[in-house]
Amino acid sequence: MLAKIKKKYIGDKAFYKRYIFLATPMIIQQAITNFVSFLDNLMVGQLGQEAISAVATVNQLNFVFSLAVFGAASAGSIYGAQYFGKGDHKGHMYTFRFKLYATLLATFIGIILFKAQGSNLISLFLTESEGASPELALELGLQYLGIILVGLIPFAVNQAYATNIKETGQTVIPMLAGMVAVATNAFLDYCLIFGFGPFPQMGVQGAALATVIARYIECAIVVIWAHTHKELNRYLEGAYIGFGLPRKVFNQILIKGAPLMVNEVLWAAGVSAVTQSYSVRGMNVLTALSISNTVGNLFNIVFIQLGACISIIVGQYLGSGDLEEAKDADNKMIAFSVFCCTIMAIIMFAIGGLFPRIYNVDPEIRHLATRLIAVAALWMPFCSFSHCSYFTLRSGGKTLVTFIFDSVFTWVVMAPLAYVLAHFTGLGIVWVYFFVQGTELIKNIMGYFMVKSDVWLVTMV
Repeated sequence: MLAKIKKKYIGDKAFYKRYIFLATPMIIQQAITNFVSFLDNLMVGQLGQEAISAVATVNQLNFVFSLAVFGAASAGSIYGAQYFGKGDHKGHMYTFRFKLYATLLATFIGIILFKAQGSNLISLFLTESEGASPELALELGLQYLGIILVGLIPFAVNQAYATNIKETGQTVIPMLAGMVAVATNAFLDYCLIFGFGPFPQMGVQGAALATVIARYIECAIVVIWAHTHKELNRYLEGAYIGFGLPRKVFNQILIKGAPLMVNEVLWAAGVSAVTQSYSVRGMNVLTALSISNTVGNLFNIVFIQLGACISIIVGQYLGSGDLEEAKDADNKMIAFSVFCCTIMAIIMFAIGGLFPRIYNVDPEIRHLATRLIAVAALWMPFCSFSHCSYFTLRSGGKTLVTFIFDSVFTWVVMAPLAYVLAHFTGLGIVWVYFFVQGTELIKNIMGYFMVKSDVWLVTMV
């Protein structure tokens, strides 16, 4: 029995070497990015509770936009990994074109929406709390949002290029570009938030400007490298000679990708709706949640990037027609991801409470953030399994299934539960958070049976 389990869920040295080689640069890139986000959050925190709430609220809105762009790129990635696995570089080029057009379209829609409704959207998250001013938080939020909008276009272009580069198995360059960008962001954060040397003291506007400059630098590095190494990026051959896509390819990507694009937006909006429900308990809760989420992101890196690797490796196997290899690799990668996540969760539970002590906030907020971090750590392994299930289903083009698994679940289960518990019960916010996060158990059951059914074992190209 043990031998059978070991054979099914534990790979050999060559398997883990390939998996870790692909994942490590992605993990390093995300680790540095999230660490700088933590420093950014920490430095903004020195400006007061209103500044934290303002930046957290705009970042929540930006999170929805980012997922919209990610969804647009992911629609092409479903076919991109399979085209590359098949060796069809022209097909891979068409997926790149689709990503570029779709991400830019999502960006223009996002800019128009934020310009027209920015004030109303930010106000949804700001409620009265003792010692905090929603009016000041709104003013700071609008200042931050106005500058962040300038960095949305390079973010979109970078997503189109970086996802295609990763589909070829090259994860080092996006990592290096990300490292340069976050180092720039960290340096400029300090200089522009507080005023250092020749730099002006700009507060939250300085934090936004640092982010925008870093995004342009990251995009420039990725794009320049891709075009100067076309032998490694053969999907760029002819990418800008003409601008169309064959109707068949466009329809295939759109039909399979539309649920995925809509899913990312609706899921992110659902998460924001959950956060908005929490925020009715006061700005103290929003501040504590911002701290908790920032710390949680530092520990979530491993399972998030290991899950993302599933779509690349499994997609390549499916594209080449190796269905049994795809299934075998998927089982082993899911097991490895959950194992690694459990280790990270234990570490987060043990030391996560140290991070809120660094923030310049009231002791009450620090205590609340510490408890929220502990709850997030408890549910993290379950989130890992759900995440892996999602990418498994997506790799086989089951985007309608993932739509139900992700967005429908968020809006039908999580958001209503958060709304009811936050508005109509006397439960403390920590218990509200615990029960809402606990809905991952339901997703685990759904994900297990969906993956086990093998409906995702499909070669689409």
